[in-house]
Amino acid sequence: MPYHISAKKRLRRDARVRQQNHSNLHRLRTFLKKTRQVLSASSDVVDLNEAQKEVRLTQSIIAKSAAKKIIHPRSAARRISRLMKKLNAIAS
Repeated sequence: MPYHISAKKRLRRDARVRQQNHSNLHRLRTFLKKTRQVLSASSDVVDLNEAQKEVRLTQSIIAKSAAKKIIHPRSAARRISRLMKKLNAIAS
């Protein structure tokens, strides 16, 4: 356990930040899973407008997570790229 007041405060702050990061990461993973399910459905079942909305929303959440340093920016770019590739495959 920390002895100095500033170290104790830092420990409390780190716990709060860790909890927020965990919550945001869980939210990101949930949206990714939901979007992948929409995109992986058979082509006659997929509504293109709904898929585009899902991808746009998930893309926004991924970008925000990268901006907050919850995930690495290159990881965010890779995930967005893969989502767009799946969406374009459905659209064509």
